[in-house]
Amino acid sequence: MATPRLTESTVTVQGRTLFYRQAEPAQAAPRLTVLLLHGIRFSSDTWLQVGTLATLAENGYRAVAIDLPGLGRSKDAVAPAPVGQPAPAEFLKAVSEALCLGPAVVISPSLSGMYSLPFLLEHSNLVKAYVPVAPICTDKFTAEQYARIKTPTLIVYGDQDVELGETSLNNLRHLPEHQVLMLQGAGHPCYLDKPNEWHRGLLAFLQQLV
Repeated sequence: MATPRLTESTVTVQGRTLFYRQAEPAQAAPRLTVLLLHGIRFSSDTWLQVGTLATLAENGYRAVAIDLPGLGRSKDAVAPAPVGQPAPAEFLKAVSEALCLGPAVVISPSLSGMYSLPFLLEHSNLVKAYVPVAPICTDKFTAEQYARIKTPTLIVYGDQDVELGETSLNNLRHLPEHQVLMLQGAGHPCYLDKPNEWHRGLLAFLQQLV
């Protein structure tokens, strides 16, 4: 199998300089674009180290992982909202436009829920599918708001994540087009604890979209 093309660069979004990594299939045009966000203790480097960027590209997807404002190699960028509060949906819309993502699959663990949930609820036309991984801020929105979203969703959590995992699952169940991937023996960053199961479940879900 040809090695995926891995690149890193920066992009200016709403006056902020954001670092990102990108992995693309070596030959054929990408089947879909996947945007990977991250938790507060992590960055785009997490997706590089765990192999998700390469795995996606090897399977025909364009994978773009950004460092969120104030974190990783975007630490000098000012976040558009305090940690734990929903960020303006226009922020990820601007990211999508700056990186020419088009309708993308959005993978959103933990902290990044403050960005992805407003984006999903206000710009669902730009979200091809949603993969929340025990995100924060799920309690900031109502069951009625979730029920209006028809975006295919894969709710991911580790069975050892008894706080955010269970809370987010209970709230996100109101998304009508959802499936659940529960990773046995995994904690909050379940993709780190069970990377093979994570990749297998993610690829199976993406296969349903193309």
